[in-house]
Amino acid sequence: MQESILILDFGSQFTQLIARRVREINVYCEIHPYNKIPKNISDFKGVILSGSPHSVREADAPKPDLSDIKGKVPLLGVCYGAQYLAHCFGGEVAQSNTREYGRAHLEFVNSKNELFKDISDDSVVWMSHGDSIAKIPDNYEIIASTHDVKVAGFHVQGEKTYGIQFHPEVYHTAEGTKLIKNFVIDICGCAGSWTSTSFIETTVAELKTKIGDDKVILGLSGGVDSSVAAVLLHKAIGKNLHCIFVDNGLLRKNEFETVLESYKHMGLNVKGVNSSQRFYDELKGISDPEKKRKAIGKVFIDVFDDESKLITNAKWLAQGTIYPDVIESVSVKGPSATIKSHHNVGGLPDYMKLQVVEPLRSLFKDEVRRVGRALNIDDDLLNRHPFPGPGLAIRILGDITEQKVKILQQVDAIFIDGLKSSGLYNQVWQAGAIYLPIQSVGVMGDERTYENVVALRAVSSTDGMTADWCHLPYEFLAKISNEIINKVKGVNRVVYDISSKPPATIEWE
Repeated sequence: MQESILILDFGSQFTQLIARRVREINVYCEIHPYNKIPKNISDFKGVILSGSPHSVREADAPKPDLSDIKGKVPLLGVCYGAQYLAHCFGGEVAQSNTREYGRAHLEFVNSKNELFKDISDDSVVWMSHGDSIAKIPDNYEIIASTHDVKVAGFHVQGEKTYGIQFHPEVYHTAEGTKLIKNFVIDICGCAGSWTSTSFIETTVAELKTKIGDDKVILGLSGGVDSSVAAVLLHKAIGKNLHCIFVDNGLLRKNEFETVLESYKHMGLNVKGVNSSQRFYDELKGISDPEKKRKAIGKVFIDVFDDESKLITNAKWLAQGTIYPDVIESVSVKGPSATIKSHHNVGGLPDYMKLQVVEPLRSLFKDEVRRVGRALNIDDDLLNRHPFPGPGLAIRILGDITEQKVKILQQVDAIFIDGLKSSGLYNQVWQAGAIYLPIQSVGVMGDERTYENVVALRAVSSTDGMTADWCHLPYEFLAKISNEIINKVKGVNRVVYDISSKPPATIEWE
């Protein structure tokens, strides 16, 4: 059985970073909302409590029942998690006289304690809290302090229970990964054997058992996620995998033909289906982003329903869902406030008698790429930028028309091809163009024009959860802007988006 760490999420913006740090040391982990604790705690080698925007002193603060966890499996509380362990077991948490945000230095470290093994006395840590632990319970001992925070770390005597008031998961904490490794490897006893190769072996074996001789339909998109999912499934069930690549009329320029050609060399059974007009008809007159996504999702399901009927005894629908999709679709308060609807997260209509299989559901994007390399998938495909499921529909603000799509396809092609020819493509996580619902005055030749504005967007990121705008050279942007205005009829102004996520999402809709 695969060893695993459980992370209970109290709503911290850093929870996903905790998961990433644990996985970087080759240990699998899962994030669950604090109010949905798995019943099978014994399946986990240890538990980490995340931070939170809440205070433990609030009447409606998150207060999970830890009776099956504390003292029974190794437990580490981070920030709010540490304060909760102090507050609920006889200690005292108070609003701090000196709020501590940003970098701090440890002034005392008990290096004999397993959690702080090999951590420097003056190590830099990252604080982010308004409350502090004013008093610890009688059986707790202080194992780390800063100048302003006496209880920067504690250990419950006689238990493998620990708390720290700083965030070891952020890059600013100099020895944070070392501390997490001390907890996960030394205290929890994990072997650190969760690698791309082991993931492939385990997943292929599980897929063989789960699917057996059934037939599976997979919707290919030409992107990294669906391609890696396809190769994994092909490795498990061979010819019983039937891949369908749908042209929804919202793909990049020449994408349909190019992607079909690339899959010919991968041994996959792929059928191309041109359904552009069905999507355009369904989207006609729709401007609301959420309604666009749902309309596209509806037609996708209709297309797959039609195609599945042509494949005798198809039992499964495979999807390239990855972990950020899952995380963004679930929150610590139950169903999340809708950030966006993921067309590949959730159930299928009752009339569509297919079960869902999602072999990449537990992986972050960079982990998917590593698995792809271990499967010997071509780097050109693995290094492709992410492209949204709804395609250009959510990069056209306002209603969708075939003419708008054609204009944006031309703009996007100039931008992406320019990034590649300038050697900038692989420095960018994701890039694309956005068709804005405004027109601006321009002068082209001797004529006054009143035409469309497009925005260019390029971001750097590790997993898409957060992103910074890319500082592309001015000379490059000037060249691309000039080329777009000269070659794309209907566009007379180009702007560059310099917003980061958060607060701005990568896509505009």
